[in-house]
Amino acid sequence: MIYRNEKELFDHCNIEIIGGKAEIKDLDFFKKSAADNLVDNLLLSHSDHLKNICHWVVFEAANIFGIIPSSIQTLYEARARHNLTYFSVPAINLRTLTYDSARAVFRAAEKINAGPFVFEIARSEIGYTEQRPLEYSSFVILAAIREGFRGPVFIQGDHFQVKAKNFLQDRDREVNQLKDLISEAIQAGFYNIDIDSSTLVDLSQSTIDEQQKLNYEICALLTKFIRELQPKGIEISVGGEIGEVGGKNSTPEELHAFMRGYISMMQGIAGISKISIQTGTTHGGIILPDGSMEKAKIDFDTLKVLSQIARTEFGMAGAVQHGASTLPKDAFHHFPEYECAEIHLATQFQNIVYDCLPSSLKDEIYAWLHKNCSDEKKPEQNDDQFIYKTRKKAFGPFKRQIYSLPDDIKNKISSALEEEVSFLFEKLSLNDTRVFVEKYVKPTGVEKKKEDFL
Repeated sequence: MIYRNEKELFDHCNIEIIGGKAEIKDLDFFKKSAADNLVDNLLLSHSDHLKNICHWVVFEAANIFGIIPSSIQTLYEARARHNLTYFSVPAINLRTLTYDSARAVFRAAEKINAGPFVFEIARSEIGYTEQRPLEYSSFVILAAIREGFRGPVFIQGDHFQVKAKNFLQDRDREVNQLKDLISEAIQAGFYNIDIDSSTLVDLSQSTIDEQQKLNYEICALLTKFIRELQPKGIEISVGGEIGEVGGKNSTPEELHAFMRGYISMMQGIAGISKISIQTGTTHGGIILPDGSMEKAKIDFDTLKVLSQIARTEFGMAGAVQHGASTLPKDAFHHFPEYECAEIHLATQFQNIVYDCLPSSLKDEIYAWLHKNCSDEKKPEQNDDQFIYKTRKKAFGPFKRQIYSLPDDIKNKISSALEEEVSFLFEKLSLNDTRVFVEKYVKPTGVEKKKEDFL
């Protein structure tokens, strides 16, 4: 049902407001029924006011059910101190059906007692999927409630990226837009944020320090901004990046140059906990004219060397691998072997959704792409290559239609996602790693009032 007013919402969810707090009178009903209905309202209601009340109810319920948006910072510090390198932390981008997909992730984690896994969304994805940070975190929290999860939940801003062209035209405007996004994300419970100023690396400069200078300056500036905003008792995990994904492979010299410059600007303020590098992958992979995927040539030795430098010299968790979800199945067990700290996974989950969509809806989406994204088609691309590279752009405009699919189709998608996530968790050696989260992460709840959402 779509709520018409606050009273109807509170009555249906069995909520009583006492002293400005929401008290849930029937926890089992909320978990099995009200959670689903709140998702319906967050996606389908036309009232922004009621949507904001739903967000408040979600965060009140999170506290009641023991689900706490948290920073992974202390676990990453422990990884460096105690050489906890035999597992890699998956960071999962959910571009559509976020609630159903997150439920699949929690189920996969429960089966093997997996601990550290991250839900994330990038700056670009927030735009084209039409998921603002508060909506994204609300869906993740509701999924946790629905699946009976308890404990810290790690939600991350991925690729909070400086757009180089905009930066060069108007530096202050671009930086301020990122600051606004960071503020919004922190308010929504994103206590892990990856700054991507690697777009400012200038390889035409004669020295590596000069090449990385703008990168480490802006990364330091935004890290300090995050530290000013982070809630009391929480040290947000911040990531940096030295090599733009899809560009040339990163080197130890670049890591050292970046960190020297970055540390000199931080003046004793807590810095980044991980570093993203380039090892040969591209976001989404490269689709060939025959429809097959080009095999990426990952430099695992670079991944290991830079992870070790990051950990032993700078006290970070290690190096981060982007653009990995479409790699061959036999590649994933190498990431923990080569001490990868965190691995970002997105496109394969998107592909699973598209594989399960009804043909009629896919035809409608593809027609929309040809009409609205035709300027993105490159001369050398055939139609299949064009569709593969642009179909992520349809998730926002077709958001309601995809969510409103029949339950049997959504259940099929969720089951396929659970199978994929279970495979990845096993290959990334996450079996029985929850103990590390319980040992090193002491979650701190953040008090929020109804007015904070209005």
